Parts: sequence; C-alpha cells; structure tokens
Amino acid sequence: MDKFRMMFQFLQSNQESFMNGICGIMALASAQMYSAFEFSCPCMPEYNYTYGIGLLFIPPIWFFMLGFVLNNNVSVLAEEWKRPTGRRRKDPTVLRYMFCSITQRSLIAPAVWVSVTLMDGKSFLCAFSINLDIDRFGNYSVLKGMSETEKIKLLARIPCKDLFEHQEIRVAASRYIKCISQACGWMFLLMMTFTAFLIRAIRPCFTQAAFLKTKYWSHYIDIERKLFDETCKEHAKSFAKVCIHQYFENISGVMPSFHRQRSCSDDSDDDEDKKKSDEDKLLGIRAQEDMNKVLWNWHTCKPALALRKDQIGGENNGQLNGEANGALNGFVKGHTHDVRKKEWAVYYSKV
Repeated sequence: MDKFRMMFQFLQSNQESFMNGICGIMALASAQMYSAFEFSCPCMPEYNYTYGIGLLFIPPIWFFMLGFVLNNNVSVLAEEWKRPTGRRRKDPTVLRYMFCSITQRSLIAPAVWVSVTLMDGKSFLCAFSINLDIDRFGNYSVLKGMSETEKIKLLARIPCKDLFEHQEIRVAASRYIKCISQACGWMFLLMMTFTAFLIRAIRPCFTQAAFLKTKYWSHYIDIERKLFDETCKEHAKSFAKVCIHQYFENISGVMPSFHRQRSCSDDSDDDEDKKKSDEDKLLGIRAQEDMNKVLWNWHTCKPALALRKDQIGGENNGQLNGEANGALNGFVKGHTHDVRKKEWAVYYSKV
C-alpha cells in the first residue's frame, strides 16, 4: 500500500509523467477494447458502409475527447484564455503551446485504434465489399442472370461467412480487401511516424530561446495554479481551526479557564504556538467578505510578473529585481550578498 501511495504522490508531483502514463494507459485500453469488441457487420447494402466507416472513425473521436477530459491542463488553458487581462497580459504563444501539448497527448489513443482497425481489416471489408469486381476472382457463373440490386445484396454478404454460400470467392475477396486495409494501415503508421519525426527535427531549427520561454511560462501557469490551490487549502484549514476554537471559547467561557488551570505550562506553550501558527497562516484575512474579495481580485486582476525584494538597511524598499546595478558577471541588485573582508594575523615562532 505504501508503494502505491509513493507512486501516486510521484505522479501528482510530476504532471508530465502522470499525463504520459494516462496516454499510455489509454492507448493500451483502445487496443484491448478492439480485441474484446465483437465485430458484427450487418451485411446489408444500406448499412455496411456506415457501420464500417463509423467503426473506423467514431471510437477515435471518443478517445480524443476522453484525452481532453482526463487532461488537467485543459482547465488551466481555458482559465488562462478566458481570464481578464488585468495587470498580466496574455501570451498567445503560451496558450498555443499548451493546446498543442494537450492535443498531441490526446491523439495517441485514436492513432492506436485506427492502426489496429486497419491492420485487422474487418471494418474495411464491411465498408467496401459492395464495390468489389467479383469476376476477377475466377467464378463467372455466380453473377449470371442477376440484376444490379441482387448483385449488390450478394456482395454485401461477403463479410458474413454464414450468409455467403461461395466460400472460395469469399476467402479470395476477404484477403484482397484485407490486403488493401493493411497497406492503408502501414501508410497511416508511416505518415504518423514521419510527422512526429518532422516535429522533433524541425523544432531546433527555429529560435530555441522562444521555445524555452514558451515552455517555461506554460509550466509557470500550471505550478502557480497548484500553489494557489494549496495556499487556499492551508488558509481554509487554519480559518476553520480558528473559527471553531473561537466558537467553543464564546459558547462556554468557563471551560477554557478551567482547562488552563489544570494544564501544565508545556501544554499551554504548545497550544499558544499552534494558535500563533494558525493565526500566521491566515495572512491577515479574517473575514468571509475579505476572502471573497481576495479570490475575486485574483481572478479579475492577477499580479504582474515583476517580483519585488525588500532591501536591507532601508534602501529603496520595493525596487524591481530586474534593475541591474552595473556590476560584473551579470549580478543584479538585491541578489548579491555583502561579503565582509576578514583580516588575518599570522605569528611565526622561531622556537
């Protein structure tokens, strides 16, 4: 149980590994679902094409949408896209990067389904059996004296071995169509692999600094949201503790004094420390209206991405970190520490 808990905590801390694991599980699930799926072609001219093509494309669409549903970054992307600008401007390149990353992961399971379906060839046989030229398979007497409607009905029964009488023609036609289906499957895999190769190979050809900037700020948006949620949880927990503690103190004023007289000094010190820690976690927000205002301001007007650092000794409190001080090696004011020179006295003895 501890191993599973450690694994779950690792996946939670590493969002990218977690999403890659989800994509792998979905890919395996798509292949397993197809193997467990009972393929039943209707063997009717009106429905064969719809059933075969629908089986080829509708499940991949479902897997694609499921990939978006299971990806936590979708809500982050939507929130960042729809939020008011406020003091922090929106970067379209970051939104584009997040959307492309989500889309790439969501396309894995649909690609596996399409590949497995084309390699199997049953849906292709069901969809295109009515388009076969059965004369090329050797037996010319099968279609003699049949009208065009009867020919189409006969060809529509090829995927169903129980309904088609001429097994030799059925086997030859099935192999022919499955061969074409497998060729399409290999072409699909080659196209997907070549596209992925081009994306990997072409990316370094463009400005690497722009890519790193986009990747950094996309990670920043995700991490900022997680830290904000954790801070809100800690504040809510401390708020509830203080609220409950004050409630019991107000409802019964005698009990706290009675317990204080009986408790030892160590316990009282520990309680005071815990109470102070809870008070500190409130961060000065002690009313429901104030908390609602803070949350509203966070949504409507997020702070600008220009951090400030307090200066020691009262020098220009609140200067931006980006202001350079002209020092060597690229040091920035506020980031260097004062190094005090020490004098050493060394005495030598002739003894």
